[in-house]
Amino acid sequence: MLVKRIAFTCALSLCAIVAPAFADAADVETQSHEALGKSVKQLLDNERRIMLNGGADRLAMIATTAPRSSITPTKRPAYAGISYDREWLAAQPEAKGGAQWRCLAEALYFEARGESVKGQFAVAEVIMNRVASSRFPDSVCGVINQGTGKKYACQFTYTCDGKAEVINEPRAFNNVAKIAKAMVDGAPLRLTGGATHYHTKSVSPRWARTYPRTATIGYHHFYRHTYRTASN
Repeated sequence: MLVKRIAFTCALSLCAIVAPAFADAADVETQSHEALGKSVKQLLDNERRIMLNGGADRLAMIATTAPRSSITPTKRPAYAGISYDREWLAAQPEAKGGAQWRCLAEALYFEARGESVKGQFAVAEVIMNRVASSRFPDSVCGVINQGTGKKYACQFTYTCDGKAEVINEPRAFNNVAKIAKAMVDGAPLRLTGGATHYHTKSVSPRWARTYPRTATIGYHHFYRHTYRTASN
């Protein structure tokens, strides 16, 4: 393609240069065909040399001035302005992501889809706080599936209650998926005081008498584990 473009441009330039030469000639018939041929060849060679050099320069310029957006990594979105309400959530784009995002989105759907936006963020914080703790698995999926396999022996009941995990409320899932995306992308953990456990207000697990309560948001109490016990 480059060779064809050069040849075409050369031909145009040659016409612009050679035509006046013929027009200004007093007596073209007095010039020998051999001399004319040499003149044309020299002009063509000069044009080709100029275009080749110019083409190389142009390619070099294009290579070094590519748009920054195409050569720099995309920055993570800033979540400093989270307001933990439906208006903020509705303003967020549809969320997509990898395996860790999917695990968190499903956990929020099955564990907290009936909660407020703030309550859903709080449950997500517990999972992220566990990921950051050396006492728990170091991935979102690892934390959520810890203990799964034996009925009611897991950390998150929906993973071992024997019921099929079916998402029947797409709108609710889309909402918690946005929260999961924000958390996986690095949203601040500032609601629960570092909580690693939670339970609904309708129950009172044994460990709740040992761990300090750090927050109450919506239908859940939140707690931070200590290292002085072997409980959950």
